[in-house]
This record gives sequence, C-alpha cells and structure tokens, in this order.
Amino acid sequence: MSVILSFIFLILCISGWWLARHHLLSKPWLEHGVPASAAKGAAPVNRIAKVGLGVFLAVIGALFALLASAYFERMGLPDWRDFPLPRLLWVNTGMLVACSAALHCALIDARNGALKPARSGLVIASLAGMAFVFGQLAVWLQLVSVGLGVAANPAVTFFYLLTGLHGLHILGGLIALAFAVSSAFHSTDLRPLIPRLELCTIYWHFLLVIWLAILVVIAGWAEEIVVTCSQLFS
Repeated sequence: MSVILSFIFLILCISGWWLARHHLLSKPWLEHGVPASAAKGAAPVNRIAKVGLGVFLAVIGALFALLASAYFERMGLPDWRDFPLPRLLWVNTGMLVACSAALHCALIDARNGALKPARSGLVIASLAGMAFVFGQLAVWLQLVSVGLGVAANPAVTFFYLLTGLHGLHILGGLIALAFAVSSAFHSTDLRPLIPRLELCTIYWHFLLVIWLAILVVIAGWAEEIVVTCSQLFS
C-alpha cells in the first residue's frame, strides 16, 4: 500500500507542477490590464492543449496506479507464481529510452531552426518506437513458446495486462509521431511544428516513466525502492 500511496503522491505533485507551470493556478481577476492575446481575440490554443494533455496523462497515471495496487493485492494469494522476465525486456527498454532521447533532441533542433537534424531525430525516434513495439511482440511470443500464455497464472496475466495496456498507448504515440514526421518532411519551416513536437515529446517522456514504473513493479523492486527512499529522507 505504501508503494501505491507514493505513486499517487508523485502523480499529484507532477499535476500541481504542471498547472503551476502553465499558469492555471493564477488568478486572472487580480491581474491588471488585458493580455495582448485576449485583446487580439486569439485563444491560447497551445496552453489549452498542454493542459488537456496534462489531465490525460494524470488519468493514465492513476489507471496504472490502480493496476499496480491490484497487482500487489493479488500477489499475496497462494496461486501466485513468479516467472523469470525475458532478457529482451531490457533491450526494449533501451529502445524506448532512445526514442524519448531522439525526440527530445529533435525538439531542441526544431527550436534552433536546424531542419535536417530535427528530421533525423524524428526518424530515429520513430524507428526506435516501432522497434519497441516489435520487441514487445517478441517477448509475448517468447513467453507463449515456453507455456506462459495469458491464463498460465495470475502473475503472467498481470504482465500481459500491464505491458499490453502500455503498448496501446505506445501505438497512439506512434500515430502522433507519424503526423509530426510527415509535417517535418513537407515543410521547410519547423516553427509551426514546435507546439506539436512539444506535446509529442512530453507524451513519450511520460510513457517512458510509466514503463520504468512497470518494470519496477514486475521485477519486484518496488518495496525495496520505497524502503530505501524512506531511509534516505528519514
């Protein structure tokens, strides 16, 4: 339970930071004057999109927190059987890290007006993201080949559930990334693309964090990390 409370507290802290960063906690009725954007009648579309994405990510985080809670509750029953994690999972993790890093570099290049490096970063991110998906399919096939299907035991079922749900969000991220790549290769000015790249980068960074949290849970490191952190801050 302490693990779940820690995760939910982390989600609340991230949400609060997000709202503060995008000025959603400010009091516009106490501000003097009229903002330039309001005077021109321009809607803060980028800010609204970021806040909407932040709310969406908070919901995703809460969903995975609930699944993690169910995981820890279920593993206490007698029919729970741990199984060795395929080594390919760590290769897939490297692919996801590479995707997130390449996308972040592409965003920096786009802000600096470096067209070719930004395009290269987007292509690398797309390839790494697709490699992660195919790697996960290979992991599932590997488990099935050794008799660990979805219904083999509750531990394996939760593994498929957690990694499968994360994979669905990865597919959504690949679709958004495909639109970004298409726009980058059909334009010589990346400035209009920067808001979309920012949203895409934030989303993929979040998916990386969720994946690392899933690994912590299924590898059995969660309790050790909580104990270690409590000792450090006590």
